Amino acid sequence: MYSFEQLKVFVAVCEYGSFSAAARKLNRAQSGVSQAISNLEIAINQTLFSREKNTPELTESGEALLPIARSILHQQQYFDQKIDSLANDYEHELVIAVDESLMSSALLSILTPLATQYPITNFEIITASTFDVEKLVREEVAQIGIVYADGELRVDMDFFVMGQARFLTVVAPDHALATLPIVKDSDLKAYRQCVHRSSDKQELWFTYGISTNVWYANTHQNLVDMVLQGIGWSNLPEMLVKQPIQEQRMVALPVAHEKSGWVTTVGCLVSRRHANGPVLSELVSVLQKHQFVNDHWQ
Repeated sequence: MYSFEQLKVFVAVCEYGSFSAAARKLNRAQSGVSQAISNLEIAINQTLFSREKNTPELTESGEALLPIARSILHQQQYFDQKIDSLANDYEHELVIAVDESLMSSALLSILTPLATQYPITNFEIITASTFDVEKLVREEVAQIGIVYADGELRVDMDFFVMGQARFLTVVAPDHALATLPIVKDSDLKAYRQCVHRSSDKQELWFTYGISTNVWYANTHQNLVDMVLQGIGWSNLPEMLVKQPIQEQRMVALPVAHEKSGWVTTVGCLVSRRHANGPVLSELVSVLQKHQFVNDHWQ
């Protein structure tokens, strides 16, 4: 019968590219890594690696079993953390990461009762881009992340939907695009675009740069200010541009392919790498009871 340890070694060899690199990462002898792989192959009666070259290459069986091995290890980790959480009283610190454009006083009011309920727990709220929020959860800096979701499942974290947000294509009132009755892609490409980009230069899948002339910012509020200054056009959350549009300091463009704006999912990422203690469990429960609807929290 194979063991979790053998699966861990198998995945490590695949991730680090060689038996020696896996041995260094696992802090064990290379011979021990080789033996673990051999024992696993015997236990499952399959050859996982071709050993004809210096660098091990996955066989067809290895390719098929690798994602399953990763899933089993994730589930084992999740099981162990559940056991730990049952033994703990409650957490002394909780970090919540939120896409900066989704943070508001309304969301803060949803979180505020936790201060009374858990008076000695230190809460930290970090605002960043969606991609940076996901990275913070993945790297165990934050236990919770509120993001714009792309619909892809993450094997290393849980996820639930919190609602939808609308993005509008906007410009300053005196911009040339504001005079067009219908705005096409070709029109947008002809003018400077202000694009949201994370710290490691990732762009949201629905507001990425299409113009040859682009200014970037890592917060949507900075993009709002760029548009108000007449620097260019941008796709921005309706909740941030509703007021300047009402005040006629900004114009929502009638874009041909999205006349009513672009609607995307707002969701919550929950780390599986942290013990799911009472405070985190309550936070998840609180967030699940509230939705992001019509561009505000309720």
